[in-house]
Amino acid sequence: MKHNQYFEIIYEDESILVIDKESGVLTIPDRYNHNLPSLSQILSEVYGKIFVVHRLDKDTSGVMLFAKDADTHSELNIAFENNDIKRIYHVITQGVIPQDYIEIDIPLVQSRQKSHITIPSAKGKSSLTKLKVLKRFKNTTLAECELVTGRHHQIRAHLQAIGYPLLVDDLYGNNSSFLVSSIKRRYNLKKDTEEQPLISRLTMHSYSIEFIHPKNKKQLQFIADYPKDFAALLQILEKYS
Repeated sequence: MKHNQYFEIIYEDESILVIDKESGVLTIPDRYNHNLPSLSQILSEVYGKIFVVHRLDKDTSGVMLFAKDADTHSELNIAFENNDIKRIYHVITQGVIPQDYIEIDIPLVQSRQKSHITIPSAKGKSSLTKLKVLKRFKNTTLAECELVTGRHHQIRAHLQAIGYPLLVDDLYGNNSSFLVSSIKRRYNLKKDTEEQPLISRLTMHSYSIEFIHPKNKKQLQFIADYPKDFAALLQILEKYS
């Protein structure tokens, strides 16, 4: 069920809520600008108290899990700490990753110079991302990343560390958007028009989450289909590779 422009409900019962988040909406309120919409605010208006179990970056789309009560929240937090919740992200990177599978086991720490950036450091917390290549294109790769630990900006920092940042990521990569003209030779624009980017947000999508329900102990898995911009980008990469 589509719930305004920010999310769609995938699953709901008395203790958990699973949604498909649109890109461009915050998980929790912005520290400096409380007027920006955030899921925790929007959901608390509907449900009263809602508990954030994990976060997605503002520009990341896809599946997210919330708890409806403190006990469920606490149990899901423990499951996260014990790595009992499996989270899969699909990413489109710059460059062609030659290996089919990589375990990116690089400790990460938040930078002192730039507080919102995460950097590799021997003094950092142990961080593990398991990467599997799904498809290679001309100059890019579609890969699956399993987030084993959940550090701040972990996937983005890890991809940058191995030399394959997200195709669109102006913080850890070099692009703030993707233009078709960058891969299509002889790209013709109508006179006096400017090319519109195909995508101008992080090329990262929270694809699936798998966990044991804290109350009925059933194994659950939820998948969020690719949003239009992500799917359109893959079509274009396929076409011109």
